[in-house]
Amino acid sequence: MSDDAQGATASGDGEERWPSLSFEDRMATAVFDVHERAHIVVDAAVCLDCSTRRCVVACPANLFVPTADGGIVFNYEQCFECGTCYLVCNEEGAISWSYPEGGYGVVFRHS
Repeated sequence: MSDDAQGATASGDGEERWPSLSFEDRMATAVFDVHERAHIVVDAAVCLDCSTRRCVVACPANLFVPTADGGIVFNYEQCFECGTCYLVCNEEGAISWSYPEGGYGVVFRHS
């Protein structure tokens, strides 16, 4: 195997392989350039009728937090932009999702 300038190695089968990183180390390479306007908007009134709270469980960044009154608090600032919340939500109109403005959002970098 040989290393290239980026840190990847070529395996015996010719495929490039990146060094193994823990989840925490990989997330430390993520950069969040947050726009003042949220790219995800959660309608808390619609969430009050939700019994499954799928977004709370499914969000890989743990950005959906249930409140004592049955609502949901969402913090978009460290969103991975994966769309999982939008896909699993079973309440019509609870989540409005769009890509962030150009130049904003999450960037994953290899260190």
